Amino acid sequence: MTEKKVAVVTGAAKGIGRAIALELAREGAFVIINYNGSAEKAEETRKQIEAEGGEADVYQCNVADFTACGEFFKAVIKEYGRVDILVNNAGITKDGLLMGMSEEDFSRVVDVNLKGTFNCMRHVSRQMLKQRSGRIISLASVVGVSGNAGQANYAASKAGIIGLTKSAAKELASRGITVNAIAPGFIQTDMTSVLSDKVKESAEGMIPMGTFGTPEDIAKAAAFLASDGARYITGQVLCVDGGMAM
Repeated sequence: MTEKKVAVVTGAAKGIGRAIALELAREGAFVIINYNGSAEKAEETRKQIEAEGGEADVYQCNVADFTACGEFFKAVIKEYGRVDILVNNAGITKDGLLMGMSEEDFSRVVDVNLKGTFNCMRHVSRQMLKQRSGRIISLASVVGVSGNAGQANYAASKAGIIGLTKSAAKELASRGITVNAIAPGFIQTDMTSVLSDKVKESAEGMIPMGTFGTPEDIAKAAAFLASDGARYITGQVLCVDGGMAM
């Protein structure tokens, strides 16, 4: 049990997930760091939180697995008594043009990104309904709003998260639970570091602010949506993209 708000952040071992976990810890939350394959990186996130005076625990769970998600949330609730904040951040890409995309690459991305978000929301909602309070924040993407050539699977999964967010927000609003999405644009992470200089230059040309964002930009938005200051905001998609989607 803990007196602090309990925040679960999926895919929190590195990148945007790690930045969100750190920011929520700085805001006073007890953070559950979820990871699937990156155990060492997840421990690094925990150590960083603790070095800054925060508190965290680490749990392994493949969010694409419905049953495993149920066991994960059951274990967290048994140990800590509640879940106040859920951030659905876990996600993957398997880019390729539509005509050459394998069924496996389409399914895998949808399973992790969209179904994983559903799995976590589905299993946390009962506890939040019981508490009559909660914050659910899911990571969509600018490409879920506008589409992107070569990312039919990723864009579909992220557009799905937007629909899921709005539907869940309508279902849960009367019990004091807010459900929102953040749609990042190009952010400096491992996912974008593999892009060639030419692609990065071209991307920057599409961003009115002319530069990539940082994981901290997304973390600040997530921390706001998780705060008491955002109690009257639900069913929204906050684009943190330097103006790309306008």
